[in-house]
Amino acid sequence: MASPVTFISTRTQGLAASISLNSSSPNLIPMAFSATISSCQTSPFLNNPSNVLENLSRIPFVLLKRVPTKTKATHIAKSSLFQPLLTEEVMTKSLQQTPLHASQFEEYMATKAKNVNKALGEAVPLQHPLKIHEAMRYSLLAGGKRVRPILCIASCELVGGDESLAMPIACAAEMIHTMSLIHDDLPCMDNDGLRRGKPTNHKVFGEETAVLAGDALLSLAFQHVAAKTTKVSPDRVIQAIAELGSAVGSEGLVGGQLMDLCSEGTEVSLSELEYIHVHKTAKLLEASAVCGVIMAGGNVIEIERVRNYARCVGLLFQVVDDILDVTKSSEELGKTAGKDLASDKATYPKLMGIDKADKFARILADQAMQELAYFEPTKAAPLCYLADYIANRKN
Repeated sequence: MASPVTFISTRTQGLAASISLNSSSPNLIPMAFSATISSCQTSPFLNNPSNVLENLSRIPFVLLKRVPTKTKATHIAKSSLFQPLLTEEVMTKSLQQTPLHASQFEEYMATKAKNVNKALGEAVPLQHPLKIHEAMRYSLLAGGKRVRPILCIASCELVGGDESLAMPIACAAEMIHTMSLIHDDLPCMDNDGLRRGKPTNHKVFGEETAVLAGDALLSLAFQHVAAKTTKVSPDRVIQAIAELGSAVGSEGLVGGQLMDLCSEGTEVSLSELEYIHVHKTAKLLEASAVCGVIMAGGNVIEIERVRNYARCVGLLFQVVDDILDVTKSSEELGKTAGKDLASDKATYPKLMGIDKADKFARILADQAMQELAYFEPTKAAPLCYLADYIANRKN
């Protein structure tokens, strides 16, 4: 029988977490996820790691650190000794303690999505040159879950702000996300023909127009924040623009996308996969949430708590996305299923196996909810349910 699981924690410049499974088996390795915030260098858990497991539910996400190992991540799927640290019961208990019923959350999501869709439609009117604006609207208004703008608005409301303060930058986050989808689907990238249940942008408008539509949405995103944000101090607007910009460029989405392309057909470690997904997916989700807090006038502690929450949710989103890619059909997903497998990309199910990837997702969801314990329960409820929604989404 394997010896007890240990969860060692600290706070360092490279924020990370892992599970170390101590056993005589040479094939056991940790699961890990990382990010990048500066912080203190000590931890109360390092001197007595044997006590950490029983106190896992009380460890803040910002204190988690990877346990060093020399074992390759590609071996994890072979292990049968992994035991989940968190169960469905933990998630259920967290949701039961939030002052919001599931039906109310569904109504909240529907209302916010409707408001976001209205604002997006107004932000990109049909005008000359007609073709480029048709292409922009085609992808921008094609539906979708609107997770990023809703995350932004909910985070703004979490610290006492109003939806109107966050709506311009919430729309900007969705414009940037849509740009990334248009470009990601191009033949030179993932070469996909289906997105949100419809033909991809380049299939309808041609590759040249699709590239320009993505470029136009990226430019409009920052113009929209600068021109349409009201009742927010200029320094806050600048701070939010800088936050959003950092999530998109070479140290964010673009960097993650490049590493993803370069990883095709190669053996990728778990830490390398983690880097790809933190940058390609989690960074924009993180920025969406943080910008909502900034626009509402949140303080440094509130910003970092929400940042940690969103970082968990961002990686959670990608872990679930990887699982859905190999467990759902194209009809269910609204996009081509099995693309990662066909292109030989590294994914969490590929490195861990589906069951362990699912358990990892549960840990991320629970840790995200723990970050929200700092806030007033009523205001935190939408974000709590949003983490559960992302963990349990079907497409």
